[in-house]
Amino acid sequence: MYVYGYYNMSYWLLIILSLVLGGITQAYINRTYKRWSRVPATAGATGEEVARRMLDSEGASQVGITHVAGHLTDFYDPRDNMLHLSSENYTGGSVASVAVACHEAGHAVQTARGYMPGRVRTALVPVVNFTQNTWMFVLVIGMFMGLMGLVRLAVIFFAFSVIFQLVTLPVEIDASRRAVQYLKSTGSGIDQRGARQVLTAAALTYAAAALISVLQLLYLMGQTDRRN
Repeated sequence: MYVYGYYNMSYWLLIILSLVLGGITQAYINRTYKRWSRVPATAGATGEEVARRMLDSEGASQVGITHVAGHLTDFYDPRDNMLHLSSENYTGGSVASVAVACHEAGHAVQTARGYMPGRVRTALVPVVNFTQNTWMFVLVIGMFMGLMGLVRLAVIFFAFSVIFQLVTLPVEIDASRRAVQYLKSTGSGIDQRGARQVLTAAALTYAAAALISVLQLLYLMGQTDRRN
């Protein structure tokens, strides 16, 4: 394992950077969400109700909405064509709840309209599910057996995860744009401003994760080249 940097200063700097960026972005989104969860949305409705209105108005009325346990566990699943909203955002009527619910509705609208980056991301899911679960195993085997072909294969597997994260960024940003645009047209300035802040904070977590993944990929590629 020495070859890939367990005693390499650049490896530890990468680990520290990952922890710092992850901690900062997570703290920022939690603080922003908490702030706007205290502000009632002017729509006078729950996140589920506002998301339903957005879906109906944007041509995605066939999409269902249900609730899921956990905090900020909201997601849209194109496989069952359902919004899965955490209980606080499903029943809550705050600016934060409405913003998150509309963001997930934005993903459903992307699917309904054939948004190309979203289609690419969906197509990558089965590939990434496989490579994410196997790249480290292949890397370790290649390192201990001295098989550089396996090491390079592991790096290629990891690269798929990086590509997936990079494709995810415009998909998330576009869903947030759709949410803010909808709230701008149907709500008030406070709804729009709060939604933009909450969803920008969420986008930063994706950007930080993508940055760390790119740096890690470059590190692995550099270490592999040095061993050739």
